[in-house]
Amino acid sequence: MNIPAIPVPSPSSLWTTICSVSAFNVGCSFAALWAVVKFSRALRWRLKTTQLRGPHRTSFIYGVSHDLASSQDSDGMYERWATEYGVAYMIPSVLGQTRIVLCDPRAIAHFYARDTWSYAHMPVALALLETSIGRGLLWSQGEAHRRQRKALTPAFSNAAIRKLTPVFYDSAYKAKAAWDAVIETSKDGDAVIEVQNWMNHISLDTIGIAGFSHDFGSLDGKRASVTEVFDSFGNNQQASAVNQIILLLASVFPIIIKIPTKRRNLTKKLSAIIGEISNNLLIRSRREKDMIMSGRDEEKSIMGLLIKSESQDIELHMSEEEVVAQMKVLLLAGYETTSVSLTWALIELSRHPDMQTTLREGLLAFGADPTYDQLKANLPYLDAVVHEILRLHPPLGEFTRVATADDVIPLSEPVRTESGRILTDRISIAKGTLVTIPAAAINRSSAIWGPDAKEFKPDRWLNEDGISAKAKEVQGHRHLLTFVDGPRTCLGKDFAVAEFKAVLSVLVKNFVFEMRDGPDTPIELARGMLPRPRVVGEDGIGVPLRVRRYE
Repeated sequence: MNIPAIPVPSPSSLWTTICSVSAFNVGCSFAALWAVVKFSRALRWRLKTTQLRGPHRTSFIYGVSHDLASSQDSDGMYERWATEYGVAYMIPSVLGQTRIVLCDPRAIAHFYARDTWSYAHMPVALALLETSIGRGLLWSQGEAHRRQRKALTPAFSNAAIRKLTPVFYDSAYKAKAAWDAVIETSKDGDAVIEVQNWMNHISLDTIGIAGFSHDFGSLDGKRASVTEVFDSFGNNQQASAVNQIILLLASVFPIIIKIPTKRRNLTKKLSAIIGEISNNLLIRSRREKDMIMSGRDEEKSIMGLLIKSESQDIELHMSEEEVVAQMKVLLLAGYETTSVSLTWALIELSRHPDMQTTLREGLLAFGADPTYDQLKANLPYLDAVVHEILRLHPPLGEFTRVATADDVIPLSEPVRTESGRILTDRISIAKGTLVTIPAAAINRSSAIWGPDAKEFKPDRWLNEDGISAKAKEVQGHRHLLTFVDGPRTCLGKDFAVAEFKAVLSVLVKNFVFEMRDGPDTPIELARGMLPRPRVVGEDGIGVPLRVRRYE
């Protein structure tokens, strides 16, 4: 009788089998542990966080986040939900996440008072900021943010900005001279000028000279590499739509932002270019350190303070990496936000020729170019126009943070919970909760600013009763959230407003602006580095206006 041989595995194959089984078991164990952790966190969040009402999910994957990201009127969506669900509500976000949205002035003041400490950047925001501008003021949080901000504050004092005001005028008059030359060659006495491109040039040259004593020369026709990259962000709207999807998914899986998309490559290129410029400026300024530091006033310049911070004590010391990051922040913020605001101002004044005339008459009656102090105090209609633009068209429409600790947020009016119970004065927030402040929606809210909130109406800033009592509860600059509030209030807001006023005053005194295709020309938002206005049908970020000299 033949007994079949039973195969005996070799020691090596037996070890391979054991290892594969062990790896599988380990993988299952980690998966089970991950599921337990996620479940326990979700359970804790649900028990610790007040469950509020809100809109239903429109997408299984994105919640309502894709609707908001792709909408031309996301602030209107936030406002409609506030009307339906109350001043604090929940919205479904990406892959099961939930965000709490605050539209209540008292709740927002509480939130901003704790920003950088109890409420921090989301991981994806930190990753994006570090990739684009480094570990500077926008990236830092808590004690690091306080230290960096304190070191830079003297550069943005009234005394410092007062000395920089001539730089604002120099840039504006360079643009005026170029426009005069274009109009001079026109047979009709006017010209169609793509103004957004020119506002970019003004903003870049101004921050270069005012901040770092460096002339990019873009107003003189030099093609700066940094402007080419900035412009590229708005030139491919199809790619921008794809980037929206990636950014939404990255809010759950931050590693996704490392996918080499066109936008990521542009971001890395921008960071490298600005980094090279910043390093070169820093090296040059160190060589001139003795001359820069020879006077007390120069120590208050942006460049002087950055160099000084390298040798400061622990309280105000910044590393070389942090110094370069601050330079990147200032170049980015000084270029992008101011040019957007100036472009919106020219659009609104072209749409409202009577208000443009009122502004021009006031500026001409005043006479010579106003000083910094006169820009602040002696031109009320200019001030009204500027702040109405900042109210209607903030460069950043919303801000989302993650709670780093449990919190209780006070409310000024009651809201109804998911179960129907009415809460009168507070909502509970668990650690890890995402909280969104829809700044543009607050700035334009009819419930806060009145029934004419969506209108461009500078006169509201000229009358005592022009600002409603509810709007006065908003604790931002001039009751606006455009510059945020609390520890993260925009450090350069006075610089930005002064530059805005100086440039706008020169342009409006010397030129008359009209929409090329009539006052009802539709405007849409183009997705660039920041959302930018664009005439519907134009390529990139085009805003062509018909411009003629005022005579």
